[in-house]
Amino acid sequence: MLDIKSYEDMAMLKLNSGEREMLSEHAERLLESFSALEHIDTTGAVPLVSVLSMSNVLREDVAEKRFTRDEILANAPEKYDGYFRVPGTLT
Repeated sequence: MLDIKSYEDMAMLKLNSGEREMLSEHAERLLESFSALEHIDTTGAVPLVSVLSMSNVLREDVAEKRFTRDEILANAPEKYDGYFRVPGTLT
């Protein structure tokens, strides 16, 4: 059986012996499942990044100045010295 005490300590959990045993059994089954993957021959397999055939559909990242400061601040409920004025978050 897998000893999960170190994982319990890392996650700062307090488990009773029944919970430890149950998690240990689940972890053992997971490790067995993953160990089966080690025997699969992946020679020549192409890594799959996406199942979609789309390539990068994002626009080019170009900085543009679209609005003036005055236009941006026009709808601000409060402003001070050319900046948005917001309630303080630190007391």
